[in-house]
Amino acid sequence: MDDTSTSPLITVAELRRALGSDHPPTLLDVRYKQGGAPGAAEFAAGHLPSAHFVDLDRDLAAPPGSAGRHPLPDLDAFGAAMRRVGVSAGRTVVLYDDWVSAAASRAWWLLRWAGHTDVRVLDGGLSAWRAAGLPLTDHQPGPENGDFKPVAGHLPTLDAAGTAAFTGLLLDARAGERYRGEVEPFDPAAGHIPGAVNAPTMENVGPDGRFLPAEQLAERFRSLGVGEGETAVYCGSGVTAAHQLLAMAVAGFEGTLYPGSWSEWCADPSRPVATGA
Repeated sequence: MDDTSTSPLITVAELRRALGSDHPPTLLDVRYKQGGAPGAAEFAAGHLPSAHFVDLDRDLAAPPGSAGRHPLPDLDAFGAAMRRVGVSAGRTVVLYDDWVSAAASRAWWLLRWAGHTDVRVLDGGLSAWRAAGLPLTDHQPGPENGDFKPVAGHLPTLDAAGTAAFTGLLLDARAGERYRGEVEPFDPAAGHIPGAVNAPTMENVGPDGRFLPAEQLAERFRSLGVGEGETAVYCGSGVTAAHQLLAMAVAGFEGTLYPGSWSEWCADPSRPVATGA
């Protein structure tokens, strides 16, 4: 893709130009909503031209269990799924969804963790494309033959024991009411990991679903203590925490993901739980 930007985000205008170039990116639709309509059905009803659908539960996670609701996927299965939708090592990948880029961020983080070096997220996702008056299609693309071979470990992660021993800044990306333990709609216990600081993912974006400007995001994260040492992030199941890491990357910061997140942590009743602010 002929684009020299180093941002992990791509605008609608940039994507439109790239899709019309001699070297278009691989475009992946990662629509997913907890409790919402199935992403595959919505994809079939209309999606960006040339996009392939990626299923978060099937392609971007292993089955739920003791490691959480969205454990990291089996590497061979992940590689096969990515090759099937055309992901290749030397070709830019652009991701989008209709969930303020949360599911797209999971794919962004996974591909980079597995060694792909050129991955972007469409800022504003499907809504931004529609707002620009650009067309959708219901054409279902056939399988492709990408060459991407994932190799784990290109980005840092923590397991539950490592999170318990972590001495840096630990950010909880969930909504405040879940962090405080007032409600818990998905997991068996309410509250947060002791010592974690609440930093809700949804505060990374504006009302239009686009990420806040880099300077504003940087100010937000510095106010939380990001940049003063190591930072790790968790959420409910390792999805919106990837969104937090994407926002941090936009702002010029790095961080570590705890993939198991709260769903793994609270599954073991011997692990401590904190409530309140």
